[in-house]
Amino acid sequence: MRRCVYSQLNPAATSDILLIVRGLVVIDSMNDDSGVNVKGPDSLKGALLYILIGIAIASYGGYDYVQQTEAVRESVEVDATITELDIEADSGTSSNPGADFDPVVEFEYTYNGNEYTGTKIYPADLEQNYETQSGAESAIEEYEQGAQTTAYVSPDEPGDAFLKNQTSNAPIIAIVLGGLFTLFAAVSAVRKL
Repeated sequence: MRRCVYSQLNPAATSDILLIVRGLVVIDSMNDDSGVNVKGPDSLKGALLYILIGIAIASYGGYDYVQQTEAVRESVEVDATITELDIEADSGTSSNPGADFDPVVEFEYTYNGNEYTGTKIYPADLEQNYETQSGAESAIEEYEQGAQTTAYVSPDEPGDAFLKNQTSNAPIIAIVLGGLFTLFAAVSAVRKL
């Protein structure tokens, strides 16, 4: 019986990245050795392409982490009004049937005399997904529709406000998954030589 490694990873990772990693790494519980089987692409060119994809995923995660860290450091407080709160369920696909739950928030705020609408909980561009509805609900439990709250705005990007002035772990997960993807693709490439 085979089962995918991605079920052992942090549930906040995006489904697309997990599907890519799933294609490379499986745990083989019927095998007497270490149980990890790297089954990469069939050719060296394919393995090199997978390495580039892994580097791209990790690089984007690093970029997003730097961006959100700067946004938190440079942010200023603004008054905001919550206009929408919801939890969206994504039932997945036939190859990834697990459901993901996404907290949805929308708020209006004014910065330097201009009105804006924001949708971010955290400053990261990579959204955090949850495997359970209660996990997604906990991300927005402190907010009520119609209530006043504090939002945070980076003066360089006033239309890109967020509610929690802290970094999320979604970019870190992308870095780790991209690194693992690159590592397993590199192992596959070396085996093709």
